[in-house]
Amino acid sequence: MSGKKSLQTEIGVCCRGIAIPASVRLRLHWLCVLLVIGLLQPPAACGPPPGSAPQPTPYVIVVTGGELLSGTYADGHTHFLTRTLHPLGLRCVGSMCVDDKPADLKEALRFATAKAALVIVTGGLGPTDNDITREALSGFTGIELKEHPDVLREMAERFRVSPARLRSNLRRQTQVPTRGTYFENPNGTAVGLVFEPAGAVIVALPGPPRELQAMVRNELVPYLSRRFGTRLPGCSLTLRFVGLGQSQIDQMLKDHVPLAPDITVSSQFEGSRVDFTFSLPNDTPQDQARLQELRQKITKHLGDYVYADGETSLEQHVVKLLQAHGATLALAEAGSGGSLAAALSSAEGASRVLAGAYVAPTMERLRRLLGVRDELSTSSTSTNQRIKRVAAAAADATASQWALAVGEVRDDKRGAGYVEVAFKLPDGRLESAAVQLRGTGEFARLRLSTKILDQLRRRLR
Repeated sequence: MSGKKSLQTEIGVCCRGIAIPASVRLRLHWLCVLLVIGLLQPPAACGPPPGSAPQPTPYVIVVTGGELLSGTYADGHTHFLTRTLHPLGLRCVGSMCVDDKPADLKEALRFATAKAALVIVTGGLGPTDNDITREALSGFTGIELKEHPDVLREMAERFRVSPARLRSNLRRQTQVPTRGTYFENPNGTAVGLVFEPAGAVIVALPGPPRELQAMVRNELVPYLSRRFGTRLPGCSLTLRFVGLGQSQIDQMLKDHVPLAPDITVSSQFEGSRVDFTFSLPNDTPQDQARLQELRQKITKHLGDYVYADGETSLEQHVVKLLQAHGATLALAEAGSGGSLAAALSSAEGASRVLAGAYVAPTMERLRRLLGVRDELSTSSTSTNQRIKRVAAAAADATASQWALAVGEVRDDKRGAGYVEVAFKLPDGRLESAAVQLRGTGEFARLRLSTKILDQLRRRLR
């Protein structure tokens, strides 16, 4: 009360010697009374209270591409962006896919800029006619485009021609906003564009994942730190799980590995594979040690389901296990339609361990392809025995220590789909397992491949 009384006294002192009408003096009196008894508070200072945590920076993602809307490709950009930017203090408040049409993109931009001052647009920066993002953003923001001499020079050097001889569709990619900046792209021809109209920032990134992801890490993240004061990457740990659901992993963490408040957790799943990323805001030796201690605790409870950390894929992990054994692998596929061969072939070093792959629509054709004699596959032979013999034949045909054979899709007694899978081990043993098949289409095939590779992973350990 003493502070409020002094305020009343100060007002009285200031008013002495000044001719103030009675009505004004009365209002000042009651103002002081209200301040004293606490019914009226002085206006609060602008901004958050001292020491309060900064609020996350909201942003919206606009992914362009008619091929996404037709189902030809899945949108992976939203997942990558949100997973990368969330630990840095950015919060995605919306994401949408739109067609490669100026009117559609501008309508999306009107919606996005009404929700957040930061909008990230992906795709449409290439040299073709349907790459309309550059011009659409210029028209929407009213910011002109102009050739940048450095971008023009680098483009000409990339194609080993003079700037005057550069094709017009490529030269169009050297145009950048006159109010804003651009991001370098060492992996492609399309630089990133940053439009800075009043009160907003619109960032345009190239569509190819290899180009976009490198640009986000190397260019976008430092820019956002300068422009919005977001955190730079601290340290993080990503653990990759297979054979266990996202909710099960989350529950285990709650029950056995309580996390400190400053650890940010994000997760994503696809095709029966689950990634959990644990991030700290700083990157000191102490922070790194904390994450390694966390890794040990999680591995203690779920080590059987952790196949890798970092960015190592399940296919890459299997290839590394084969390399560690100094072994090769042969594949014979019916029910999986060659998806195992396609997945493993994409992993680095696969050519040194993948000895051969045989793919056929039926077990009968697969058997003939491998030259399994008719007398070994009579009608009295069980499905399990047939698939084991195909695995053995694939190993013999390629002189491989390991072989894997996938039978045709069948229904069990409950009507659920499954495939028989056989493994030929280096010691000559033949093992088999029934792997459940859920759903149809590409995602069902991905889940099936994941389960089979997990079976192989467990035997290779």
